[in-house]
Amino acid sequence: MSAQLLDGNALSAIIRNDLAARAAALVARGVTPCLAVILAGEDPASSVYVRNKVNACEKAGMRSLKDIYPADVDPAVVFSRIAELNADPEVHGILVQLPLPKQFDSQAVLEAISPEKDVDGFHAENIGALMQGTPRFIPCTPYGVMEMLKSRKVSLKGAEAVIVGRSNIVGKPMAMLLLAAGCTVTICHSQTRDLAFHTRRADILVAAVGRPKMIVGAMIKPGATVIDVGINRLADGKLCGDVDFESAKEVAGIITPVPGGVGPMTITMLLANTIEAAERRSGGQE
Repeated sequence: MSAQLLDGNALSAIIRNDLAARAAALVARGVTPCLAVILAGEDPASSVYVRNKVNACEKAGMRSLKDIYPADVDPAVVFSRIAELNADPEVHGILVQLPLPKQFDSQAVLEAISPEKDVDGFHAENIGALMQGTPRFIPCTPYGVMEMLKSRKVSLKGAEAVIVGRSNIVGKPMAMLLLAAGCTVTICHSQTRDLAFHTRRADILVAAVGRPKMIVGAMIKPGATVIDVGINRLADGKLCGDVDFESAKEVAGIITPVPGGVGPMTITMLLANTIEAAERRSGGQE
């Protein structure tokens, strides 16, 4: 048995075509969807992520603003810029690239973004709305995972879903979305005593813990859908996920690759949230 590949690049291309059409419709009405990105520091990975997000905006016919600050920037400067962007009616989404330098209170920065422009979905108000089942913006990575499951018509009602990782960015919102879709959800983490016991029960297994090849084939239920959110760089420079792809693909029914799986979908759903914000501000789709 060899699992079917769930290709994030291919699905992302389909969704981005639709987003480009929605962006063009907004532009025709005099509204250009705009995403503002703030980067503080010189983290190489963060720089790549920001560049990819800006490029994706431009390809979709959207406008992007990019503010880059040195690692020793005074937080007051960044807070002032966020306030300006909040007040600018032509900016629809604001994203502060994490992690931030040590002088920042990251949560305070995220809370400074207007909830109506928080296209990452990290503001406490938006997290609360997600918890209540009425999300304004869905965090981009979990949103992408849900679109991937939808694309393959993976049965969610009554399914056993296990998430490895409890971060505010992926694990917790992922649990809320799967719960709302009818899954029975288990969240595993560093204190979980017998991880394999839980993962082997999963019809849907989401790995989002940041440890290379942690989930091996023997830990997977035959035929399960395996979503690998992790992206890790090995000593030889190659990228891999939190799942040992070679052993897992012989057991799983559906599996995402790394790279080319969840990663492209994360940026795609960021574009979707920004266009959604622009549509709301302009009075909806036509």
